[in-house]
Formats: sequence, structure tokens, C-alpha cells
Amino acid sequence: MNARADAVLLDSTLTCPHCGHAKTEAMPTDACQWFYECEQCRAVLRPKLGDCCVYCS
Repeated sequence: MNARADAVLLDSTLTCPHCGHAKTEAMPTDACQWFYECEQCRAVLRPKLGDCCVYCS
């Protein structure tokens, strides 16, 4: 079965710009997530200017 071209992918790989740790997380569908704590170095990631959440960045 082929995925629809307009299907939304809810899994996103977040990569810490401080230590390079990457982790695939499920993007929430009911709210924007403004902060994400890296599980390796504990840096708090925030969206880039103009983005609504860390998943869009």
C-alpha cells in the first residue's frame, strides 16, 4: 500500500545543535511544543525565529 502524497508525517528526528544527539519523536497533534530538552546534554531547544515549534524547526 502506498502512502498518500498529502499524508502528514508525525515522526520527526530532533537533533541537538549543542551535542549532536538525535532522537526520533512523535510530533504532538493537539498543541505546539515550544521547548524540548536534549536527553543527552540537557540543553533546552527552542524553535528558530519564525517557526511555531521545535518540530517545525
